[in-house]
Amino acid sequence: VNLVKRENETDWYMGINPRGLVPTLIDDGKVIIESNDIITYLEAKFPSPALIPEGQRDKVGALLDFEDRLHMDLRALTMRFFVPAAIVQRSDAQLAQYDAAGSGQVRGRADDHKADEMAFWRDMKEHNGVPETRTKAAVEAFRAAFDDHETALAGRPYLLGETLSVLDIAWYVYANRLRGAGYPLARLHPRVGAWFAALDQNKMLRREVAQPLPLRMVSAGLRLVHRAKGKHIQTYLS
Repeated sequence: VNLVKRENETDWYMGINPRGLVPTLIDDGKVIIESNDIITYLEAKFPSPALIPEGQRDKVGALLDFEDRLHMDLRALTMRFFVPAAIVQRSDAQLAQYDAAGSGQVRGRADDHKADEMAFWRDMKEHNGVPETRTKAAVEAFRAAFDDHETALAGRPYLLGETLSVLDIAWYVYANRLRGAGYPLARLHPRVGAWFAALDQNKMLRREVAQPLPLRMVSAGLRLVHRAKGKHIQTYLS
């Protein structure tokens, strides 16, 4: 699915995933549309090596739900500090097309997630980018979450103990994006920084979050612009 061409918002894709988001997994006719649902589905289907510690499935589910609730905050910081708003902005026609596409239902029930998507993009359009209040709230939300992880990592290498879990994988993706946006992970949260550095040695994980060179160049340029204006991500960390 080519996101640059917005193939994720076409009728054929939204017929599969009515939210128009990626990723989507189709396995033997079963459609799974949420990243964390995909992770736990694959863990159940391929249980070795185990990525959910024994006896902690409910705890992991709750922690993944919390991580998922930060998705819009991650998007806000991505579109404020990682990619220029002009690249991702939606026109009125594109918003109308997205709103009309798809069934509006997930698992046979009305899905309010799409309304959240529309609200996000309309807010972006109204403010010509991510507004200050949303930026500050998102930075504060992630700082609090990383503070919790800093505590969790005391005396152990992974978020849930001595072995890698799906929670580490999910948060590695978030941490990688935020570092790319200029978040000072290692300075504010030394244990989290060391945890990330250790995971980042894994070539398979690093390959999955690798960004193409043009995007890396655009992101680096955007960070320089924000720094010159005194509005980089660290200015929101009180």
